[in-house]
Formats: sequence, structure tokens, C-alpha cells
Amino acid sequence: MVYVVCTSGDKGTDNPDITSQQLATIREKEQKEAAVVLGVSDVVFLRYPDQGLEDTPDFRKAIVRQIRTYKPDMIVTSDPYRRYIWHRDHRITGQVTLDAVYPYARDLLAYPDLIEEGLMPHKVKKILFFGTEDVNLRIDITKTFHLKLAALRCHESQIIQFGISDLEKWLWQRCQKMAEGEHFEIAEAFHQVEVAY
Repeated sequence: MVYVVCTSGDKGTDNPDITSQQLATIREKEQKEAAVVLGVSDVVFLRYPDQGLEDTPDFRKAIVRQIRTYKPDMIVTSDPYRRYIWHRDHRITGQVTLDAVYPYARDLLAYPDLIEEGLMPHKVKKILFFGTEDVNLRIDITKTFHLKLAALRCHESQIIQFGISDLEKWLWQRCQKMAEGEHFEIAEAFHQVEVAY
């Protein structure tokens, strides 16, 4: 499992005593710590500015580069089609990732310079969109929920304002709600897309 973190998270604070660079350094450290908890083998930081992502050829190529480097069967990203309140960077990341999967990472003549670097086309088989309002897949996380919480606790700079116990309680209730109608207690919910081409 590999994480590709698109922004530096360098603006998401209300702390007047911290600079963007300091916050970016903290966020990368926290992300690495959370990755260890979850058994992630590699964390790639693209380091685009927080709140500054755009659907550009450069960003799309950066995602294609990661797809061709790591050759995943499945990608998990944010749902670009969620309505109303959704962080703009998440929305843009989801859309650019979807476009990178199909057709750019797949097509031989897209980004010939990547081929010169030895990064051959790759066909991703499946995309799971999180934060979706159109759930078609629920995954049982009853036995691994403690890892979700442990990883969340690593992101102290983002969760300190909520109070960890309140946040954990809210997350437990949210994951219980996601599992309603299933044969398990708590779940993660996604919109799953099979990439047939």
C-alpha cells in the first residue's frame, strides 16, 4: 500500500503562531507516523500548496507518474462528485485521479517522456471513492477500527481543535451508520468503479 499525498496541508490551521512551512513539516511527520500504524510501505509527497490544487496537465502527469511507478490494481481517492461542502483540494484530487487512471496512465502515447523514463502504461482495475454520497460498497472494519483511530491520533495538528474523545465517538457513530443493514458492526463506505477499459 502506497500513499500519495497531493498537498502539503500548509494552510489548514487557526494557530497564529505557526508558519505555512512549519505546518507543512508537521503534517508530513504526522502522515508518516499514521502510515506506519497502517502498514503503508511508502508515502509520496507531491507538495502542491494547500488550497491551491487545480486540474492542470502538470498535476495530472504527477498522478500518472505515481500510477505508472507503483502499478496499483486499485486506487482509493476522494469522490469528485460530492455535492456542496467538500474541500476543494479533495474534489480536484478525485477528478484528476480519475482522469489519470483513464485514459492517461493507460495510454501508450500519453506522456511519451514518461515512457523514456521507463514508466510504461498501466491499467488500474478498480477505483474506490471515499467521502461519497453514492455508496455502493461497504467494507467491514470492525476488527481494524482501532487502527483507524490510532492513525487518526497521529494527525494531532488537524484534530486537536475537535477533542480526540469527541472525534473518536463521532467517528464510531459514523462508521456504525455506514454499516446499517449489513452483517457487521462498523464499516467504511465507498463508491466502487470497475475500470473496464
